[in-house]
Amino acid sequence: MADERNILIIGSGGREHALGWKLSQSPDVKKIYFAPGNGGTYENIDLQPMEFDKLSLFAKEHECFTIVGSEGPLAEGIVDSFEREGLMIFGPTRKAAQLESSKDFAKKLMKKHKIPTADYCTFSDTDKAKDYVNKQNSKLVVKADGLASGKGVILCDNANEAIEAIDTIMTKGKFGAAGNRVVIEERLLGEEASFIALCDGKAILPLASSQDHKRIFDNDKGENTGGMGSYSPNLIIDDDLTEKIIKKIMLPAVSAMKNENNIFKGFLYAGIMIDKESNEPSVLEFNVRMGDPECQPIMMRMNSDLLEYLNAAYEGKLDLMPPLKWKKQFAACVIMAARGYPGNYHTGDIIQGINSEFSENVIIFHGSTKRDLQNRIITDGGRVLGVTALGHSIEQARNNAYSAVHKISWGDNGQYYRKDIAMKALRH
Repeated sequence: MADERNILIIGSGGREHALGWKLSQSPDVKKIYFAPGNGGTYENIDLQPMEFDKLSLFAKEHECFTIVGSEGPLAEGIVDSFEREGLMIFGPTRKAAQLESSKDFAKKLMKKHKIPTADYCTFSDTDKAKDYVNKQNSKLVVKADGLASGKGVILCDNANEAIEAIDTIMTKGKFGAAGNRVVIEERLLGEEASFIALCDGKAILPLASSQDHKRIFDNDKGENTGGMGSYSPNLIIDDDLTEKIIKKIMLPAVSAMKNENNIFKGFLYAGIMIDKESNEPSVLEFNVRMGDPECQPIMMRMNSDLLEYLNAAYEGKLDLMPPLKWKKQFAACVIMAARGYPGNYHTGDIIQGINSEFSENVIIFHGSTKRDLQNRIITDGGRVLGVTALGHSIEQARNNAYSAVHKISWGDNGQYYRKDIAMKALRH
């Protein structure tokens, strides 16, 4: 490993807080900067993720290895910008980030290289999209083609709902320019899982499995969100299924990108649907960064030095690294959101109880928080906190997380959280 180095983490959410928390445990890390960070992170710098020139100047002056947390700057080419300056940065180029920034790009790649995924069609004309819907017999999913912070996917039980979804995305412009095109695909049924791997352009190293909870209400009801909670490991991902996902999805995706002169280096996230009868995995979507909130329980369980592995991935030497080590414990993350999210919600509320005496198995990762002039932690967005806990069983991890959740509150409107995070795991 190189001499001690500084780290610059770009982003402001729970994922970035969790990455910084884990990297701070490495003996080779000198200082960690966050741009812009949040109320729970320290050494925050007043730069936004899209200020590439200012960020690259900071990274150069402070000799930083830069880690990009969120998808926006990756899609806009922050890696290309830093590489032109000869700076160390971990993440995919703008071209490679299309795996997430364009669902049509990802679907075309999967179809061309026979990576299992649902049948689909892409439309930029609303009338043609609606005509297509009216000719389908199966349940459908309507997706904004571009980036929509995890919210641009609408699950439809019938043609009327699909047509309403097309109007919401394309006519009403709910997701802005991201919805100028829609991908309409067959709705896959089964059990969902998140599968994330470190990639160096040719080799991959899987992280621990996890499961996200996308919908706003208990029992997976209501609108999609950026994620209302997660747990790790996902008990349906056994060794056999892990091997299938690696051989049929992850390695073919990295290989396909390399073959098309579009090398992928970074965190590759596959949202997977597992068919209950055949036990075969299919891709719901690709993301080109760590999931949030999956990152939080994964970081809690990781027993290896994350910096060593990020360094190996950056240098194209993942194939020389041993498998990552994991705690035998389970981890669960409950997102505490502002009431009204993902719609309208209030910000600026003082968070009470955040400095309570929590179990050593609990970490409060900040999502959308900041400090006011009195240095108090206040709410600053929709998904405010990711309360994450370890336990010797999934039930214990859940109980530890919810015990901490019950100590925290804010504002007149108050907080909202799902009550059923990781309940699916109890069935297994």
